[in-house]
Amino acid sequence: MSHEAHESQEPETPHLDFAGTTPYEDYVKADVLTHLQHTLSDDPGEMVFLVTTQVMELWFTVIVHEWETAAHALRSDDVPTAVAALKRSVRELEALNASWKPLGQLTPAQFNAYRSALGEGSGFQSAMYRRMEFLLGDKSASMLVPHRGAPRVHGELEKALHEPSLYDEVLRLLARRGHAIPAAVLDRDVSRRYEPSPDVEAVWTALYSGDESDDLARLGEALTDVAELVWRWRNDHLVATRRAMGSKTGTGGSAGVAWLEKRAQKNVFPELWTARSHV
Repeated sequence: MSHEAHESQEPETPHLDFAGTTPYEDYVKADVLTHLQHTLSDDPGEMVFLVTTQVMELWFTVIVHEWETAAHALRSDDVPTAVAALKRSVRELEALNASWKPLGQLTPAQFNAYRSALGEGSGFQSAMYRRMEFLLGDKSASMLVPHRGAPRVHGELEKALHEPSLYDEVLRLLARRGHAIPAAVLDRDVSRRYEPSPDVEAVWTALYSGDESDDLARLGEALTDVAELVWRWRNDHLVATRRAMGSKTGTGGSAGVAWLEKRAQKNVFPELWTARSHV
């Protein structure tokens, strides 16, 4: 091979000279993201805690986007688009759940070294996580109270409170497909927490007893994948908290481990789990 031919195959030098910030920075805003960390203690572990928590908030944002995409698609009877969004969210939930790994080995002494920096701050005050919970059907008007001082955030949460959850949209789709979803379920006050229905359980039992390649059965499995990972998130949170602080009162006056234990016992999309006993 000639020297000239060899030179022609060498990779071209990337464009390095820009008039302003790089196109990468303009799109990703990396400089903004990497300067949002303002620790309040001298403990080096606080940086890990702060960045991990901020990463969790970003994953919450992506997952809310996916579930809202799925809910919108279901309103339009577009099951493939909904399933695709749910499947993406499964991968994102796996990444979110992995966020506990940097925190899961904290000893009580390590956590106490910077715990006071949190003051009355607590994860249950996360507005984006609350939107996730609302989309799962776990509604509670009282959870808007901490956000009264932030009008935009409060308004977004209030809107989400009064909109149908992702599961509400699933059940409405089932009804439009001719399945016997009770009027009491379809017409319920969607601002209240979803409660399991034996009639809804019977619908899922029938779907799972039929053709597993049916698009509604596949939708059910995609929802179950989501529900399983939400359950794992809650349990990983419980274990990390139990390891770091035992049964002490949580930050922000929460019940700490006792609250998390109660949350971990609840199933998301409950009839998808109980129906399996009848197939």
